[in-house]
Amino acid sequence: MPLTKLNNKAVANVTSIPVALGDMVLVSSATASSSASIEFSLGNYKEYKFFFVNMHPQNYQVSFQFNFSTDSGSNYNVTKTTSAFRARHTEAGASGGISYETGEDLAQSTSFQNLTFNMDSESDSNISGQLQLFNPSSDTFVKHFMATNNSTYDDAYSQFTLNFFHAGYANTTSALTNIKFQMSSGNIDAGKILMFGIN
Repeated sequence: MPLTKLNNKAVANVTSIPVALGDMVLVSSATASSSASIEFSLGNYKEYKFFFVNMHPQNYQVSFQFNFSTDSGSNYNVTKTTSAFRARHTEAGASGGISYETGEDLAQSTSFQNLTFNMDSESDSNISGQLQLFNPSSDTFVKHFMATNNSTYDDAYSQFTLNFFHAGYANTTSALTNIKFQMSSGNIDAGKILMFGIN
């Protein structure tokens, strides 16, 4: 198969991809503009991929986070168990390392799951990455997910967050109906989230 390239090179601008990807479909997208949160309704796809692009916080030292709903968005309080680790490195080339982040994992908690923490709010700071969610409409099994991203830390770290890597599961056999993204405090000043469905 010959190689092809995207004519619209930014992921945030992709509307179609000129190669066969099976049943990967752009289901929805949302652009933040001083938004309190971004919510998506989930359907019957076997897997969902969310790409968050240049999510910029209003406030300093906040977390970009998500949670699920089983009641069409009335409540975002699904019980989750997760793990989290990150790689880090400063812009000055110091303080590199990899660590497990015990404060960022959840143990049978209904809290929002952080995808990063202590974000910088300077004009060039943001978080970009992806979240994969598997079989959310199942009424038999728990729902697994994985996330990886890169963000700017409050003291000019560039950290692979959750790369931070995050993984875990929503401990419910009820179908997940919605997902919500937000900052832990203040609005999402800017950024775009794309939701793809895969069968």
